[in-house]
Amino acid sequence: MSSTGAGYDYSPTVFSPDGKIYQIEYAAKAVENSGTAVGVRCKDGILMGVEKLLLSKMLVAGSNRRIYTCDRHVGVALAGLSSDARQLALRTQDECRAYRGNYGEIVPPVVLADRMAMYLHAHTCYWYLRVFGASMLIAGYDDVKKTHELYMAEPSGHCYRYFGAAIGKGARAAKSEIEKYKFADMTVEEALVPMAKILHTTHDEMKDKPFELEMSWLSESTGWQHEPVPRERIEAADKTAKSEIEAEEMGSSSDDDDDE
Repeated sequence: MSSTGAGYDYSPTVFSPDGKIYQIEYAAKAVENSGTAVGVRCKDGILMGVEKLLLSKMLVAGSNRRIYTCDRHVGVALAGLSSDARQLALRTQDECRAYRGNYGEIVPPVVLADRMAMYLHAHTCYWYLRVFGASMLIAGYDDVKKTHELYMAEPSGHCYRYFGAAIGKGARAAKSEIEKYKFADMTVEEALVPMAKILHTTHDEMKDKPFELEMSWLSESTGWQHEPVPRERIEAADKTAKSEIEAEEMGSSSDDDDDE
């Protein structure tokens, strides 16, 4: 028997005496062990950013994506086991394709989020399935309501709509940082530097491997199509964010010296 689950973690269909499903908690731990992914809703669109940890110096830049375009108006950012995350991205693409084939129009983000939440939840209901060790952020444009929406779906099947959300290792710290900025009053262009700052702030250089910034946006300027942020804009935002963080750290250290 497991020292943690005491035999209640053999199947995702078994509740422990205190009402827990241990395999869901283990899946959440897998998400927490991956790089941070952040999504924010701005006044003219949605911006998503990912801290893509570089597992090897031999990796080609831009490989092992964590952000996928699932339809012209929908994109997802993922955290957790990369193989599970890729399967969720492919499933999201299949759902978009099936809805368009059945109804002749693009799938509303709320419908897509509900379907993906049901798919995740289904893997907690049968003993012969394994819970997905990945969470996802879903950014989309609703062509009927004429609004942009951001959702987060977890391994348990929980799915909510957010103004700002974070998943992965630095999710808790990232949420605190998101609350400091007024992203609702920013454009996606203006949010690039704050997004880069959040991902750098939550990254632990002493413990974590080096990382590569990956960003995408869906906005009025892109015709409400989900697109990767051009590499040169990411690099410019990354450079500005680093310089601002260094300036803030120097300012705080000088204030400490003055206090002494």
